[in-house]
Parts: sequence; structure tokens; C-alpha cells
Amino acid sequence: MPPILVAILLALPAGYVLFPRLRQWVRYHLRLGKPALPPPTEIVSLRIYPVKSCRGLHVQQTQLLAQGLDLDRRWMFVDATTLEFLTIRQIPEMTLINTALSPDSSTLTLSIAGSSSSTTTPIEIPTRPDQSWLDANTTLATGVKIWDSCTDGYLYHADLTAAFSSFLRRSVRLVYKGPTPRIAQGNGAPHLLGRSQPVNFPDVHPVLIASESSLADLNARLADPIPIERFRPNIVVRGGVPWSEDEWKLVRLVGSGDYTGTPTSNSSASGQTLEIDIVARCARCQVPNVDADSARKHPAQPWDALVSYRRVDEGIKWKPCFGMLGAPRGEGVVAVGMRLEVLALGEHKYIKGF
Repeated sequence: MPPILVAILLALPAGYVLFPRLRQWVRYHLRLGKPALPPPTEIVSLRIYPVKSCRGLHVQQTQLLAQGLDLDRRWMFVDATTLEFLTIRQIPEMTLINTALSPDSSTLTLSIAGSSSSTTTPIEIPTRPDQSWLDANTTLATGVKIWDSCTDGYLYHADLTAAFSSFLRRSVRLVYKGPTPRIAQGNGAPHLLGRSQPVNFPDVHPVLIASESSLADLNARLADPIPIERFRPNIVVRGGVPWSEDEWKLVRLVGSGDYTGTPTSNSSASGQTLEIDIVARCARCQVPNVDADSARKHPAQPWDALVSYRRVDEGIKWKPCFGMLGAPRGEGVVAVGMRLEVLALGEHKYIKGF
């Protein structure tokens, strides 16, 4: 054992007990009772969902930001009166609202699948509106509610989204995340993560990673296989042993790209090495039961199959888990074909984040 490590352990015995990050570091370097790290896998798909609970889209590459993939869940629909968020949980038809980006990613188009009526003409909004556009077309509200927490957001004028109120059969407003950071809680809370991790409008954490091999294991138990889209992941990897991602604690994305968007000051357009803390398993509701193409909700699957063998987290025993939630440590390009390396393994126990 290196002398410096001996000194650290002797000098900080209380720290080893009290601080999860120190335990993770020691386990990683000494492999204390831990299995060997799995071999690298590969990113096979990247998906963003600009409007929470509406249809997402594939991208070959994009920016990984502290808040997650660029433009992911930057908008959401809320009840026009209460400003409470709306999702597929209450309104399965939200999955029929399509999103599309212009070739230069400067414009987001929202449309309703299968609609040709003049009352449901697609709307186009800028993806990066400046303050003058926001002042003319929105109102900043501070009481935008996601679960039990509130954040701020720019409410688009009601006439802009009137067609979507008609389609969803309730008065709704579209909202764009406001300037005040919304900080991750639960397993990603500052006192556990060691930093304040901003998020847009996901339920809790910035990034969801899913494995094709785990989906294949689930589909082998279903009469009608389902696509990974049902779970709304951001990063899909090829995977190795099904469900081995349950023990991931820290992963690294390695590769290169030629990003044509607008990089942040902390990002580079080539030679990427990005680390993501894996903070929790993703406990699932029955959203995956909804067919994204028809908005029909299956009465049993895949929920029943998942419940039968994927209630694996002691922190939330009554819900099954699929996918892992992550918090990026840095910013840069992420692209299909990049390698995902597991740097550390460990235990997870779900902590409610809302």
C-alpha cells in the first residue's frame, strides 16, 4: 500500500466513515471487496426531449452540459392556473406532440402527430431566445411547480399554445426554464454530491443512461417487445452483462467530435474526456406502458414484468428500476460512437428528490 494512502487512512478515519466520496475513492484504488471493473461499452444512441413528456428526437452529437444534454427538457407544459407540470403520467396524449429542430438548431418546432387542421398549425420558437424576444413573448413566473418544489420559468403567451390546450382538453401554458438555477436534490443533493448540480425540467437529475442489453433482457420476458424510447433515456449504450449498470458510480466518455453548435466556455470541440457521476438508479412509474406512437397505455406491461424482478433498490422497494441517473462533472461534446468506461463501482440507495 502506498505510504501516502496509509497516512490518509490513519489521519482521517472519521472521514472514511462519514464521507461517501472518500469511501468510493478508497474502494476504487484498492478494489476492497469489489468485482473487477467491466469492459468499456459504446454509445449507440443520443436522445433529447426538448419539451418534458413530449416526443423526443435523435441526435448524432450534441453538448453535454451541467444541466444535461443541450436543449433537453428545457421546456415543459404546465397547467395554466396552477403552473404545475404536466406529464404522460396524467395525459398520455402528450406523447403525440412532436418536437423538431431546424438544421442549424436555432428553431424548435412543436406539432401534433397526424393533425392537418388549421387550428393545430405547428408553432416555431427560438431555441436560444434573447431577452428582448422573451420580454415580447413571455412572462417570467416564479411559481412553476415540479412535484413539491418550485422554480422560475418564462410563460409563453396563451395564444401561442392555444392549439395545444385544445388538443390536451385543458388550459395549458408552455414554459421555458428561467434564469434561477434549479439544483438537483435527492441522491444528487449538494451535501451528497459535493457540488450544486443545476437541472432544467427533468424530474430530478440531469442525465438518464440506459443499456440495450438490459432492455433485451426485459424484452425476453415480454410477449410484445418494446423500444428503448419508452424509457426516455438520454444516452443509450450497447451494454455488457444485463443490469451491470446497477453498480456504476462514475463513468467516463471518451472520444472525439466536430461539434457545429455553440460551445460553452468550458467545452472543447475535439478530444473529449467527460466524467459523469452516477447518482442513482431510475425508479420507474408506468409511463413506459404508454405506446409513444398511439398514446395508448397497456394495462400491465412492461410494468408487471419489471415489478416481478427489478425491485432492486432498498430505498424505494415498491418501484422497479431501469436505467441510471447521472450528474455531469464537466461540459463538452458527446457523440454516438464514443466509448463509455466505468471508473468506479459501488452501492446505490434511492433518496427521494422531490
